Amino acid sequence: MDLELEGKTALVTGGSAGLGRAIAAGLAGEGVRLCIAARRPEMLEDAAGELAAISGKRPVLVQADMMEKGAAVRLAEEAIRGLGHVDILVNSAGVGRPVKLDTPEETWDEVIMMNFTSRRQLIQALLPRMMERGWGRIINITGGSEPTKINAGFSGKAALQAWCKGVSREVGKHGITINAVAPGRLLSEQAYRRYTEEERAAFAAKEVPVGRLGYPGELANVAVFLASPKASYVTGAVVPVDGGMRRYAF
Repeated sequence: MDLELEGKTALVTGGSAGLGRAIAAGLAGEGVRLCIAARRPEMLEDAAGELAAISGKRPVLVQADMMEKGAAVRLAEEAIRGLGHVDILVNSAGVGRPVKLDTPEETWDEVIMMNFTSRRQLIQALLPRMMERGWGRIINITGGSEPTKINAGFSGKAALQAWCKGVSREVGKHGITINAVAPGRLLSEQAYRRYTEEERAAFAAKEVPVGRLGYPGELANVAVFLASPKASYVTGAVVPVDGGMRRYAF
């Protein structure tokens, strides 16, 4: 299927590793011109080499820490400067943080900044130009809606999903869609670092109906489709990519 993405532009946060990098690679394969942002400059350079090999075009690189106040607006400005305009935003940079009832406010502030406030600010910084151009795609990588314990990351991402649902009703008439992709347990950098092979296999056998953990590229396929003109009638949605792990019916 031709996704009609050739020549579009995209900003991908968290684009140097994991899900963000996989989505950036998928977009590059469709001819999208990229700006990728992340905290670690060495990882950005490594990702740039891979993406240039895929598309023949070196992406615009921006070092940005989304926990810092003002980072979102600066990132939007640099992406526009480097690309001319941004057709597609992929909000992939995020953090999960298990917390306790007495967790200090500073921890909550950091995680909410990363998972909600900075993402909201980045969307708001890019929306006016998308509205002027009459086209835009916003994809947020969020998380599960069935927390088994208190997790500040889940709380921030749930807030983003709720806010974006409302925004989607305002901007649809301008040719802009806003969707979320909610990953299950995937073989990302974090999964390899936090869990042994035996632990990953045991979890998949018990919790994942398809019997295995997913690959970042499988989530990227869904995100790239949502970024395309082919997905023009999908907005305000949360799409799980989890091998059937979630138990809710709707």
